[in-house]
Amino acid sequence: MSGGATVAELIDQATAELIAAGVEDARRDARLLMAAAMGVDQAALLARGDRAVAGDTARRFRDWIARRSRREPVARILARRGFWTLELALTPDTLDPRPDSETLVEAVLRHLGGRRDEGLRILDLGTGSGCLLLALLSELPHACGLGIDRAFGAAAAARANAVAAGLAARARFAVGDWTRPIGGRFDVVVANPPYIRRDALAGLMPEVARYDPVLALDGGPDGLDAYRAILSDLPRVLAPGAVVALEIGAGQGDAVATLLLQSHLLPKERRCDLAGVERCILATGG
Repeated sequence: MSGGATVAELIDQATAELIAAGVEDARRDARLLMAAAMGVDQAALLARGDRAVAGDTARRFRDWIARRSRREPVARILARRGFWTLELALTPDTLDPRPDSETLVEAVLRHLGGRRDEGLRILDLGTGSGCLLLALLSELPHACGLGIDRAFGAAAAARANAVAAGLAARARFAVGDWTRPIGGRFDVVVANPPYIRRDALAGLMPEVARYDPVLALDGGPDGLDAYRAILSDLPRVLAPGAVVALEIGAGQGDAVATLLLQSHLLPKERRCDLAGVERCILATGG
């Protein structure tokens, strides 16, 4: 990519590089990175296609395209991800939240119905960036919540995201091993635990396998280790009438439902993501 090229020329060249690297939606990613490098939105970018790109901006764009060619996700390159109505900062310690996880937020809000104005207590296990807890708090004005993560860096990132979203007064974060350090009872428990089978990790897309923390992916030999660990102690922290919402991997619904029943929790509903894959299971106390 030579200096003095126009926006359109640089995007065309970057798209070709990304296609050669096996990147899906290469042109979309090139446009996203160019818009970010220029500090404009997509509409403004389209209007500037014939403009020459300044040297510093072109160098930044070239660097980002090189990183994307190594299959680093756009969200990692920009260190931020849009989730629900929030803009979240990402760090190497946090899972990159996917739109699929919004299915869980939708399911919880639908289940709560008329309870949405109550002073609910929310527990988010494996909080990562804080995406689930903060999305729920943004919709539940009288709720407060606690996010737990085994990684100090993730808990720190979630706390920073709470501050940026104006939700820090109602959100606390701590480092811990699932429910083990927790006292008190909660009305809503959400979790997106690691659920990838260990022998499948190497076969994940490079964007996931190389850049998401293994701690947030590795679900053990059958992908269910984290569910067992969570559910073994979960009833202790549930308030009367509490709802539990767990994100699940494809094909795990029956197995997770069985684990819920073994912990005296009643599976109530399964919800699919936009691709039609079962992504969330809701349960209540038995």
